[in-house]
Formats: sequence, structure tokens, C-alpha cells
Amino acid sequence: MKKILLAVSILTLVFSCSKEENTNPENSQANTLAKERHCASHDVLEMQLKEDPGFAQKIADIESFTENAILQGKAANMGTITIPVVVNVLYRTSSENISQSQIQSQIDALNKDFNAANNDFNQVPAIFSGVKANVGVTFVLDAVKRKQTSKSSWGTRDAMKKTKRGGINPTSPNTKLNIWVCTIGGGILGYAQFPGGSSSTDGVVIDSRYFGTTGTATAPFNKGRTATHEVGHWMNLRHIWGDTNCGNDFVIDTPTHNTANYGCPSYPHYSTCSGNPVEMTMNYMDYTDDACMYMFSEGQKNRMLAVFAPGGPRASFN
Repeated sequence: MKKILLAVSILTLVFSCSKEENTNPENSQANTLAKERHCASHDVLEMQLKEDPGFAQKIADIESFTENAILQGKAANMGTITIPVVVNVLYRTSSENISQSQIQSQIDALNKDFNAANNDFNQVPAIFSGVKANVGVTFVLDAVKRKQTSKSSWGTRDAMKKTKRGGINPTSPNTKLNIWVCTIGGGILGYAQFPGGSSSTDGVVIDSRYFGTTGTATAPFNKGRTATHEVGHWMNLRHIWGDTNCGNDFVIDTPTHNTANYGCPSYPHYSTCSGNPVEMTMNYMDYTDDACMYMFSEGQKNRMLAVFAPGGPRASFN
């Protein structure tokens, strides 16, 4: 098990190298269905850090606040948090203009996953039964906005979040979670902005083919877990492998993962990192298929709830 590092360690982490994926808004692979999970949240974070050198200190300050909030028990006493959700649908084709029922199916999936009401929660192996968590966050659909566009794909440069670039500006981003549903391209299922970024681009982006549990939602990413994963990032969770070999996700009760896991790994799946721990491949913050991820840990719960604590980066939601 890992220990949460001090904020100074974040300054090293956020400048680590990683592969950049599809920052070009037009991509020839836009209509190719993804066979493996790929999330661009960490790449977008690194891009933001390069463009704004002062942002690194802001992230470090948030990490310091998070650690202190957890140590002081503030995160454990947040109660149920209700988050209004605005879904912004950008479509070129009729299939991209997803139905209201598909949108609601995603809200329902988020509520199940964040409240331990998902049908597969009882599949968590005994070794992790003591740390599996009910996060206690409720999502309510506040509004749906739709806009027809000529773009075939949007990339990861936040164009979909800006009316002047053909997208839709976020609605009340300090009190509402904005989700943009569009074709991203490049095999990317979605990405999120971590706490601390600009409110003008705050929220989550999900490809319409991996959003919700019905309609255009396509297997093996048709159980709404792409949004669960990305909302986890929006609440300050990192990938469980720490975005580097045997990395640190800043959560004390998740095992050290060798790297990302794909598909549906057989259990137990051992890490090659120090101690060879059994990896928590069923965690929402890994890269496994939707049917094979079905838990957050207590440490992840505390980390997420800390952002809503008084003085936290998302305290305006509480």
C-alpha cells in the first residue's frame, strides 16, 4: 500500500513525460471504434502545465489541501453531495444526437457507481472487501443543450467547450458539472479537467459512442463507466497506476500497479512492482472494460470528497 506524498512530490509528477494522444481536432480515425480504453485526462493536464507554468504550484497547493483534509477527517464528514449535471450534445449526424433516454441512462449509471448500487459491486474480491466504498455523491440531470455542427471530430484541445470555436460554453461551471458529448477522435473515449483548471473549460468530455448504457453506447464500453472514470478525474483521482510504471495515485489503500490494465484481466492479477501485490484491476480508475470495473476504494472516496470540503477546489458545489 502506498503513502500519500507531500505536495512537493506533485511538482515532479506533473512534469513527467507521457504519450500525447490526439490534440488535433480533425482526425482520420474519428469513426473508428475503440477496442481499448484510452483517456486523455493526464495528457491534457500536462498540456495545461506546459502552457501555464504557474499552474503547477496551484496543483501542488490542492494536493496539500487534500492531504490535510483527509488527515483531519474533513472528507469523511461531508455527507451526501448532490451535483447538478448539464449535458452538452454536439452532433453532426443523427446518431451523434443521442436521445434523452441515453442521457438519463448515464446519469443513472453514475448514481449507481458512486453509491455502491451497481449490480456488480458484490463481485469485489474478498481481499478488497474491506476498502470498497460507497462514495455518496448523487447526480441530477439539470439541463440538456444540443448544437448541430459540421465537425467530424473535436480532439482534446477543448474546442467543444467554446462557443466561438463551434462548441458550447459551460453553464455555471462553479456549481454544475458540465459534460460534453461529441465525437472526440483518435480512439479516445473521454477526458476530464482536474480541479484547479479554468472554469471556462471545466468539466468532462465523453465520446457519444461510450456514453450511457443504451442507444449508441457500444460494447465493451456500454455500461457508463467511461463517465464514471472521467468524473473520478474531475474529482481529483489519478489513474490507479500513477501514469508511470509502478507509479503513485496518491491513494493509500490502492495497490501499486505496474501499468494500465486492458480488457478483463483474470483474477488474481499480480503486479511486478515491489512486493508483487494483487492489482485492483476492477477499480474504476484502471483501463479495463466497462464490465470489469466496478469499485472505488475508501481512500479514493476520501480524496474525492476532500475537493468539496470548505476551502477545497470544488467547495462551491457543496
